[in-house]
Amino acid sequence: MRFIFKTRYEQDLQFFKDRHHAFWYALLLMALLMAPWLGSEYFQTQLIFIFISALVGYGLMLLAGFTGQMSMGHAAFLAIGAYAEAYLQARGLPFIVSAPCAMLASAFAGILIGLPALRLSGLYLAIATLAFGFIVEEALARWESVTGGNAGMMLAPLKLVFAPLESDTGFYYLCLALLILVGIGMKNLLRAPTGRALIAIRDSEVSAQSMGVNLARFKTLSFALSAAVTGLAGALYAHQIKFLSPEQFTVLVSIEFLMMVVIGGLGSLHGAVFGAMFIILLPEAISMVKDWLPESIAGQTGLKATLFGLIMILFVIFEPLGLYGAWLKMRTYFSLFPLYKRGLFKRQRSYTRSERVH
Repeated sequence: MRFIFKTRYEQDLQFFKDRHHAFWYALLLMALLMAPWLGSEYFQTQLIFIFISALVGYGLMLLAGFTGQMSMGHAAFLAIGAYAEAYLQARGLPFIVSAPCAMLASAFAGILIGLPALRLSGLYLAIATLAFGFIVEEALARWESVTGGNAGMMLAPLKLVFAPLESDTGFYYLCLALLILVGIGMKNLLRAPTGRALIAIRDSEVSAQSMGVNLARFKTLSFALSAAVTGLAGALYAHQIKFLSPEQFTVLVSIEFLMMVVIGGLGSLHGAVFGAMFIILLPEAISMVKDWLPESIAGQTGLKATLFGLIMILFVIFEPLGLYGAWLKMRTYFSLFPLYKRGLFKRQRSYTRSERVH
């Protein structure tokens, strides 16, 4: 087991803990850069969906994992970003202009839902965001002059700056670059006073307010930033599927996003990526397992939803820290072996409303 002996205050500000930490991230980045050339086109497409889902996970993790505000309407922010991108691209704006505008549109919607929800928490906040998702879904279906209604709308080829980006490999690198930039921004935000204020609100609103944290300001800011990141994911999602319709942004999608961050590990940026990998790769795993199952089971409808629900229950009961928590335990086990103690993680903290006493 390696121990980091710190001799300077600047070491606390370093992005990587040590050289080993930086080495493994560099190796991962190299593998992702080489993936389009080593893997198939289908594998590249799956990675793009993982990148987009991880961006949504970053946004929802900031709100639910670090601020403690549950949202069941995040598909609405994804839809706003996607339709705003489609509308602006159709009018000839390049991606470097249309994507920030889509983020601003989603952030404005986040402020609209964040301000009325300032006095809500827990189940009541979840219901409010759920209602917002229904409203946006209905508006997309009714506003036919802009969204095309239930008939949907096609997207023009992605115009990055001056010319269309027609290569799938180029779009892959665009998604990867944006995921890295947003991840770096999120990590730095959480280390800044703003991030510490959001975490203080998650731990205890009363204590945070007593220390001078403006609850209304930071909760609204959290909604706006979360919606903006999700709006960016929506802009990329629109170009990936090249066709938009209201049926793609239902409340079930919002629930899937919430499951993604819970299974990945609430309160961890790594958990957002792990959850995205789980959500995208699980259907593929189910398709592979179907060939080995009896026909009476493999032919049943709703197999994916059943497995999703079962896995969610198992994670909540046996691994509340999610996939990232399981990875930490595994890493700790091998680093301390053979001195690992069975009860090392028994007293782990779980940030749930039901465990707080006001």
